Amino acid sequence: MLLAFDIGNTNIHMGLWQAGKWALSWRARTVTEKMPDEYAVLLRNFLNSADIGFKAITGVVISSVVPALTPAFVELVERYMELEPLLVTYEVKTGVGIGIDQPQQAGADRIANAAAAYTLYGTPSIVVDFGTSTNFDVVSPEGAYIGGALAPGIGVAHDALVSRAAKLHKVDIEPPPSAIGRNTIHAMQSGIFWGYIGLIESLVSRIKNELNSDKTTVIGTGGLARLVSEHTDVIDTIAPTLTLDGLRIIYELNRG
Repeated sequence: MLLAFDIGNTNIHMGLWQAGKWALSWRARTVTEKMPDEYAVLLRNFLNSADIGFKAITGVVISSVVPALTPAFVELVERYMELEPLLVTYEVKTGVGIGIDQPQQAGADRIANAAAAYTLYGTPSIVVDFGTSTNFDVVSPEGAYIGGALAPGIGVAHDALVSRAAKLHKVDIEPPPSAIGRNTIHAMQSGIFWGYIGLIESLVSRIKNELNSDKTTVIGTGGLARLVSEHTDVIDTIAPTLTLDGLRIIYELNRG
C-alpha cells in the first residue's frame, strides 16, 4: 500500500493507493505549528477508519510546498512506519523534462501535476489547479514541464477584498443571477466569480496560443475545479486526484 501526502498551504491531501485505485482519500487543515506526533494521531484515526495500521503501509511519497512541515512528515513516516519517504523534487525521476529557468524553484505539486498530465492525458496539456493560488502548469508537445502561471486563488482574492473594504462582507463564492449586480452581494459575486472565470479563460487562451497546438488538453483539479468547469468550456476534463496520481507515478518511477 502506498501512502501519498500532498502538503499545501491550506490543506493536506492524503491518499492511500491500494489494489490499483485510491482506496482512501482525506483532507486536513495545514497547521505549521503541529508536531509530528500530532499529525500521527490524525493519520492513525484516518487509517483506523479502514482497519489499517501503520505497518500495513509499504511506501510513502511526499509533495510539500510548506517547508516548515516537510521535516515533520518525514519524521512521522520514519518513526511510525519505519520507512524512508520519497520527497518529490526536480532531482527525482518524474517522467517529464523540467524545462524551466530555475528547476530548483519548481513546486513539488506542480511537478506532480505535470507528471500526471503527461502520463495520463498526453501532450501538450495544461493543468489548472485550484488551490490557495490558482496554478497553470504546462506540459509542452515534447513532454517537458515548461512552467505556466500563478494567480491568487479565488478565496484569497475574496478575503483580500473584504479585509480592505470596511463596508464589504464575505459572500458565497457562486455566480450571481446576472453579471450586473443590483445589490452589493450580487455585485461582489459578479466581480469575484465572473472575473475569476475571465482570468481562467484568458490565461488558457494565451497559453494555448503560445503552444501553437490545436490538441491541447486542459485538466482541472483542486477545490473549485468542478464549479468553474460548469461555467466555462475551456476545461476539458476534471481530475480530482491528479496531484496524488502524479505522486504515485513518480514513486513508481523511482522505487520500481
